[in-house]
Amino acid sequence: MLLAVLLCVLWHFQISAGHFPRACASSQNLIEKECCPPWIGDGSPCGQLSGRGSCQDIFLSSAPFGPQFPFTGVDDRESWPSVFYNRTCQCSGNFMGFSCGNCKFGYWGPNCTQKRILVRRNIFDLSVPEKDKFLAYLTLAKHTISANYVIPTGTYGQMKNGSTPMFNDVSIYNLFVWMHYYVSRDTLLGGSEIWKDIDFAHEAPGFLPWHRLFLLLWEEEIRQLTGDENFTIPYWDWRDAENCEICTDEYMGGRHPTNPNLLSPASFFSSWQIVCSRIEEYNSRQVLCDGNPEGPLLRNPGNHDKARTSRIPSSSDVELCLSLTQYDSGSMDKSANFSFRNTLEGFANPVSGIANDSQSSMHNALHIYMNGTMSQVQGSANDPIFLLHHAFVDSIFEQWLRRHRPLQEVYPEANAPIGHNRDSYMVPFIPLYKNGDFFISSRDLGYDYSYLQDSDPDFFQTYFEPYLEQARQIWPWLLGAALVGAALAAALVGLTSLLCHHKRKQLPEEKQPLLTEKEDYSSLLHQSHL
Repeated sequence: MLLAVLLCVLWHFQISAGHFPRACASSQNLIEKECCPPWIGDGSPCGQLSGRGSCQDIFLSSAPFGPQFPFTGVDDRESWPSVFYNRTCQCSGNFMGFSCGNCKFGYWGPNCTQKRILVRRNIFDLSVPEKDKFLAYLTLAKHTISANYVIPTGTYGQMKNGSTPMFNDVSIYNLFVWMHYYVSRDTLLGGSEIWKDIDFAHEAPGFLPWHRLFLLLWEEEIRQLTGDENFTIPYWDWRDAENCEICTDEYMGGRHPTNPNLLSPASFFSSWQIVCSRIEEYNSRQVLCDGNPEGPLLRNPGNHDKARTSRIPSSSDVELCLSLTQYDSGSMDKSANFSFRNTLEGFANPVSGIANDSQSSMHNALHIYMNGTMSQVQGSANDPIFLLHHAFVDSIFEQWLRRHRPLQEVYPEANAPIGHNRDSYMVPFIPLYKNGDFFISSRDLGYDYSYLQDSDPDFFQTYFEPYLEQARQIWPWLLGAALVGAALAAALVGLTSLLCHHKRKQLPEEKQPLLTEKEDYSSLLHQSHL
């Protein structure tokens, strides 16, 4: 009942954000290759009149990629986003967004000057109203058409180089499902030919920064959609879990009583239709996912291939993974050894750090364990458990960053698989973001994790650093004020002593009062305060 009421209240909000801005989906934009929409605040492109940003050429990194993708000029995602646009809004200061109308992560206010840190919490620590609100937000996003963004249903070539735009409307939730599909889809080579060994968000260094940005944008969408400025994604701490603790009707959906591959009819998600899951069909037809419904959400946790994934990862697995000092290594793909990224992603054994193609551990293990929609890379974001799972994976990434404190130069500048170099723009995001921009602490991006706050030795410094910095900047003024105050106090005390001594000389000894008169006492008391 509470969920229904929340949905009715929230249904009035219709704001969104995501991939291809609707304002940049016309043939004129595609032919001119420019995406610089006006900011609604002043009507100028990129809010230029208000100093928010300006329309500028895109400068692509020239750093070489690894040998995993042997083609050039066959995939729209190469040198992103130059196939579609070569001019976009470049925002200044703390402004962000495809028209510079939003604030950078971690800032808010009308001029984006106020810094804040929001906290992602364990889903089991949420109160019942908080948990129900989260489920209502998910459902609202699933059924609200994005007002600002559309998805392309064809390649740039199929659009006749932009002269025939091919775009569809999509719901806010499905927009993000589509993005996860698009970034990991196979390359269409024409005819019946495809190339599978390509992924712009997995199996390489960009895995963790890409999903970090993905969650941040998803949170931002929900805040705009609902007006809830303090919303954060909860996480599921799956360490040492013996089963899918969140797979109940109270949370993310229980098992169907007669069909173990479906969700319980009592679950909010049993009526959900998934999108972008028919990968072989798209490949055979040489088409893209168009966002249309493709059937119910599938999940059968625990009835997976035990030979590939024996169990849910343990606390020991996480700790061993965190002990690896190299972010990435070797070929920087799924064969990398002693790589923190490759081990956390699940292609290497956390005990040894050695890559093993026949086993799936850590992040991959949870996907395999769910045994359904979550187990297919390109369509996995259809299952809302995806958000809870990746929030916890991101928290492990955050632990590694805090423990090892790497410089940004630790993230590889060159020779990573295509799209994964430090200065490569992440597919398929517009506005543009680089991989290396998210190889920083979550607190610099405006969020933290509840279980990391309690164990963080730098917690005090982190939250009081702005005040300490202000004190360092003004301490000479404070010292000067203290010295002037001390000199004035000394002068007042001296003057008072002189006056009192003069007064005592005027009175006979027997007429001098034992106590100071009330007015004099008050005056001295006032002077002592000064």
